[in-house]
Parts: sequence; C-alpha cells; structure tokens
Amino acid sequence: MIQTDMVNKRVLITGGAGFIGSNLARRLLDLGAKVTLVDSLIPEYGGNQRNLSEITDRVRLNIADVRDEHSMKYLVQGQDVLFNLAGQTSHMDSMRQPATDLDINCRAQLAILEACRHVNPGIKIVFASTRQIYGKPDYLPVDEKHPLRPVDVNGINKLAGEGYHILYNNVYGIRACALRLTNTYGPRMRIKDARQTFVGIWIRRLLEGQPFEVWDGAQLRDFNYVDDCVEALLLAAVLDEVNGSVYNLGATPPISLLALAELLVKLNGGGRFTVHAFPAERKRIDIGDYYSDYGLYRDTVGWEPQVTLEDGLRRTLDYYRTCMTDYL
Repeated sequence: MIQTDMVNKRVLITGGAGFIGSNLARRLLDLGAKVTLVDSLIPEYGGNQRNLSEITDRVRLNIADVRDEHSMKYLVQGQDVLFNLAGQTSHMDSMRQPATDLDINCRAQLAILEACRHVNPGIKIVFASTRQIYGKPDYLPVDEKHPLRPVDVNGINKLAGEGYHILYNNVYGIRACALRLTNTYGPRMRIKDARQTFVGIWIRRLLEGQPFEVWDGAQLRDFNYVDDCVEALLLAAVLDEVNGSVYNLGATPPISLLALAELLVKLNGGGRFTVHAFPAERKRIDIGDYYSDYGLYRDTVGWEPQVTLEDGLRRTLDYYRTCMTDYL
C-alpha cells in the first residue's frame, strides 16, 4: 500500500533536516513523493544540513521556525500530508527553559493546526508524540490505557500538542493521529550531546575512544531503529482507520542500560564505560523502567519492528565511523 499511495503526493515534514525527518524524507523520495522540508536549523535542536546530503537537489528546504505562524500558514497550503515532527526534545532543557518548550511543543502546534483549518482542511497529519507523557509506569509493558502523568515540562507540553491534534480531528474533521515514539536511534541522530537521545552521546564517546557514562544501569528500555519508525509513520499517513487515535511504538524484548552498554562495546570491538548514580537534577524527572506494548498499532495497521537492536546498533556505528565529524 505504501509503495503506491505516496506517488506524487505533496508532503511537508516539520523538523525535516533532523534525525527522523531526514530519514523519512529519503524514504518518501524513493516512493515518488514531492517533499518539502521545514527546519529552523537552530544549533541546539536536531537539524543538520549533513542529514540532507545526496538529496538536497530532490527536496525543497525552507529554513523557517514552526513558531512563525505566517510561514507555516503559507507552507501547509497545497500539501497532501504533514508529518509534524518538529519539537524541543530535551527533558532537561524543558525544565531550564519551560517557556521555550511551551512555545515549540504547545503553542506552535496549535498554530499549525489553525493554519491547516483555515487554508488546507483536507490535509492528513501524523504527529510525533512521545512515551514521556506516561511518566513513571504503574505496570509494564505500557499500553495506551495507562494513565498519563508527565514528570517534566516537556511531557506536559507534548501531551497538550498531541491532544490538540486529536481534538482538531474530532471537531473539525482534519484527519490527524499521533504516534507515541519510544527511544528511536540510528544514522543521522544527534551525537554531540544528550539533547536528543543518550545513545548518541554513548556512540560518540565510544568512537572517540573515550569512556561513556551509564546511569544506574539496571533500568529497562525498548528501542526502535529509525527505519522501523519511518515505516510506522508512513502507515499512519496512508491509512484513515488511525485517524483520531494515538498509538504506541515500541520493541521487544526490552534491554537494561547496562546490557545495552555492553552490547555497544562488543559491536564496536572494544571500549569503556563507567556506571554512576543518576545526577540529582535528572533523577527528579526520571521515569524508571519503561517499555511499550505496541500491540494496538500492530493489530490496527500490521506494523512490527523489523530491525533487531544488534543489527541497528551495528548500522549506526558504521554510519558514524565514516562521518562523525559532521555531527560534532
């Protein structure tokens, strides 16, 4: 279905020069879509011109901020699909600069939806939400019926952004759904710091021959390779049975952070790490063990992760061995 449904479709990706957005853009181009990317390229966020190498002449890149209502109102016009991926992802940044997180993850999302309502109500929107909105799990694996209790400003604002999308689907008929992403990793992710994912800084330190830090180590997590995440997003875009709903992504089995560190060292052929207690400021917003039940999405659209954690980490290490300096 995906192979044919995206041919000649006009697709807009917010956060298009970022990690997931740039991988999604490549896949869409392969499927015959006409792709427009929006990215602010603000250094603290995930946008990186290197992510668009080899496709620069095949996409239209608009350097704009999703907080710019006038730009977004212009950009959504005439689009068939909007992958709304732009966001502030750092949990610690959200606590240090809560107003900025509010502007990007909440106010801007509402403005984008208003733009669609006024100039392109026929658009289909797929919103990238996050597992962070669940907070500390009452039970594992976490399904969509779990209470929503965000533990940081980022989680609260992402929950609001998700809610706006479902509201506009239900009230205004703007076809929208949300996927709650878990730990996504792979080529083109941010590795210069831990703003996007801790796996990135682990890989950077490993390839630099420096020890990386593992906090606690016993915590359980699940991970999705970026290609699997991209396929999940594409299915949400072409299937209308998902409209008005939210779904978890995830993977089985979960892995402890200590085991993940050991696997990375093994795949790299060597390396070092140290285990520490959580820093106090991070411990306050830590959620403990987490892994998702993605059965609802699997049963609805047939999505199932295809890339094993070992294979995905190997591909990721291989990618950064060749171009790490472009991401520092």
